[in-house]
Amino acid sequence: MPEGPAPAPVTQRLRVRYAKRGRLRFTSHRDISRAVERAVRRAGIPVAFSAGFSPHPKISYTGAAATGTASEAEYLELGLTEPRDPARVRAELDAALPDGLDIVDVVIVPAGSGKPSALADRLEASDWRIRLDGVASDDAAAAVAAFLAAETVEVERLTKKGRRRFDARSAVSSLELDRRATEAADAPCAILRMVVRHTTPAVRPDDILTGLRQVADLAPPSPPLVTRLAQGPLDAATGGLADPLDPDRETGTPAGNDAGAADGPAHPQPGGAASTDAVSAHR
Repeated sequence: MPEGPAPAPVTQRLRVRYAKRGRLRFTSHRDISRAVERAVRRAGIPVAFSAGFSPHPKISYTGAAATGTASEAEYLELGLTEPRDPARVRAELDAALPDGLDIVDVVIVPAGSGKPSALADRLEASDWRIRLDGVASDDAAAAVAAFLAAETVEVERLTKKGRRRFDARSAVSSLELDRRATEAADAPCAILRMVVRHTTPAVRPDDILTGLRQVADLAPPSPPLVTRLAQGPLDAATGGLADPLDPDRETGTPAGNDAGAADGPAHPQPGGAASTDAVSAHR
């Protein structure tokens, strides 16, 4: 057994929503984890450590987006040895992180609220925006209609266990051409919005694009720009997403400030996707 005193226990848990923007979308999850650990130390946040010969800071991540994907809704949880005001943690951690990794919200996990993995249970689906440069809006709309009309759209992807074939259609709660955003874009493109359930195996935006190519021969001439706008509980009636941190806020604990009000552009709220003049469907 390692010698020395036992590590200080966790007295407070904080859930953190952060954004991955700009060039940082190409950063691997491992490098992001290292950046967060360094920022926690730099900000003087009293994070707890695990026991054993190789102690690690008690920082856990849930539902991380793939490398190359931007996101406005990534989540992590911090275990602290001393209570801290979440607004202060948000500001100090945000200041210590590199530009492009931005802390959006911090809330206290109420005492006795259950195991840390409970947040993962709330992340039922993701709201994605995909920009397809060089694609005509009419072609994109036709491809969306063909995809939604299909009962199944089987795609194949290489996984750690080899090539796997699965249905991409069943995971799609809604898919639409965002005509307003497409018309306002700075270059000819088509912008898609989609809500995709978190399933096993996971259906990713690139799987949906593979499906669009299969059903309608939609092949963008350049790599798509993919951004996750939100993830959280899925409202089966409306197809929208709720904020997964709301149950923690509803206990009356203080919440962090939204970074968008002062630190940058407005952040889309989970579940706040406005309906567009588009082809869409909900299952």
